[in-house]
Amino acid sequence: MIQELADLKASLLEGRYQDALTLIEQLDGMSRQAKIDAIESQLVRMLIHLVKNQLEQRLTNSWAASIRGALVEIKRLNLQDNRTSTYIKQNEWQSLMEDALESAISDASVEVFQGDYTPFQLSEMVDREAVILVGDSLIDLTYRFSKKELPNIVNQALMQLPGGIAWGKGN
Repeated sequence: MIQELADLKASLLEGRYQDALTLIEQLDGMSRQAKIDAIESQLVRMLIHLVKNQLEQRLTNSWAASIRGALVEIKRLNLQDNRTSTYIKQNEWQSLMEDALESAISDASVEVFQGDYTPFQLSEMVDREAVILVGDSLIDLTYRFSKKELPNIVNQALMQLPGGIAWGKGN
């Protein structure tokens, strides 16, 4: 990106405005992709804990904190600078969620059931549709609630997961 900025400066100083516009478009694309990559990283983080929750049928404070934290970060990262548009629209999550789930399953294999299962074995155990359904409903919250409201709303949603009521009671 540093080279692109130097090229942009040179293009402007030399009056090559079409080259400058092309570079601006490239920089914008790079910035957008960086945001989407960061969002996907948080999505994987959330899905790892949803996989663990589904398979182990429990919810821990740590898992809840990771899910909640990932959703708050997704909300923050997804909001464009104009504060009204998002990088990923509400109806664009399906393929991103499916791709991220595959990474999450592999990563979760280290933690689920004390790491007793390989990613291949865990992959066969996960109900992908159910995880994606829960993930979609949680992502939807990032569009409906403010960053301030989101943590409490997510906590309420987590109570609906397996082990959520016991978690909510501190058990």
